Amino acid sequence: MNQLPNSIEARDVAFQLHSYMDARKHEENGPLVIEKGDGIFVEDNNGKRYIEGMAGLWSVAVGFGEKRLVEAAARQMEKLPYYHTFTGKTHGPSVELAEKLVAMAPVPMSKAYFTNSGSEANDTAIKLIWYRSNALGKPERKKIISRVRGYHGVTIASASLTGLPNNHRSFDLPIENILHTSSPHYRSMKKDGESEPDFAKRCAQDLEDMILAEGPETIAAFFAEPVMGAGGVVVPPEGYWEAVQPILKKYDILFVADEVICGFGRTGNMFGTETFELEPDIMTLSKALSSSYLPMSALLVNEKVYGPVADESHKIGVWGHGYTASGHPVAAAVALENLKIIEERDLVGHVRDISPTFLKRLHALSEHPLAVESRGIGLIGAVELHHDEMSKTPGVLGARTNMAFHEGGLISRNMGDSMAFCPPLIISEKQVNDMFDIAEAGIETIAKAL
Repeated sequence: MNQLPNSIEARDVAFQLHSYMDARKHEENGPLVIEKGDGIFVEDNNGKRYIEGMAGLWSVAVGFGEKRLVEAAARQMEKLPYYHTFTGKTHGPSVELAEKLVAMAPVPMSKAYFTNSGSEANDTAIKLIWYRSNALGKPERKKIISRVRGYHGVTIASASLTGLPNNHRSFDLPIENILHTSSPHYRSMKKDGESEPDFAKRCAQDLEDMILAEGPETIAAFFAEPVMGAGGVVVPPEGYWEAVQPILKKYDILFVADEVICGFGRTGNMFGTETFELEPDIMTLSKALSSSYLPMSALLVNEKVYGPVADESHKIGVWGHGYTASGHPVAAAVALENLKIIEERDLVGHVRDISPTFLKRLHALSEHPLAVESRGIGLIGAVELHHDEMSKTPGVLGARTNMAFHEGGLISRNMGDSMAFCPPLIISEKQVNDMFDIAEAGIETIAKAL
């Protein structure tokens, strides 16, 4: 770390609390200061360039430094830099984006509602679901099921949905009425001799057993990512969704598809909902919606959800919910331009074209003696590492490997001992190979040091 007292590193340590960080360790080591970005690359304040192998936080679909998004923001900033969507007021960008998203949805949706992050979108979905239950005269129907290893955000309610221990420890979470069913990670959760289809059926049976034990009349909704992201990039096993969805329909349980990471091309279709033939009642969207150039997220709800909510708001006289920046005109204008770029450049088709190279190189990492498994689909994947001597301290091997990647010029993210890869959708075949060349070298460096 730059030790000069007026350096940006020292000022950061002095004044800023960071997300997902050991605060005391940060005081010792200081930050990595990123100053600019271009395409799939970012550059730090010492001039070192890195392949941004995580697209920021799974989100910069069109890459860094896209001038069209900068220009869209500037145009809207000059015309109307801010207005709200409370009490029936609106503006062009929010209307256009709502119309666009409802039209893009792979299943029939009725309305869009705008929030500012995936956490807020999922938090709002919970409130909508509870509100709807009361509107239907079913106040007992409030329990919500998500999954172990699932990730749905960090607000009090959305962090409760998240099925990762460190999002609960010392926060007094999860809150009441949030339940967690089995993780669909075949390798770690299968029984001896259990096939992948049989494991998928057992996961579905676990879900149904939980519903019956709690009482179907008390279960309001099931939240799930089409592909788990921060839980380690867990691709569902063969037959999983085919077994789970009929159970939800059988007990009239709403299905919320968390598309925050999967949406807008990541899995090789515009939505993960298409990739796995899902039929959600609510879809939550963020990240690649605006390529994270500005905070923007959304919920899409079908008529089954919207109708009772609208009726209850009429009965009460108001739907008493909203965020200052919901449907922010500049963020909405950027999101609209971002979606135009994704469509005009056929980035979804590009993901399909580049995915075989990405997955071939990803799966080749699993052949290394330190690796136990690789998992991936489209342009998202992870390789899980293991070393007997480090198994008592999960995450240490991943953290060391992360630093080796960093030294080689690749920014990844270790989720425990799983190394994630989720580059901007614009990445070329050569850049995919460059990224995995660095990853291979980094894993080998760690192996030699053990």
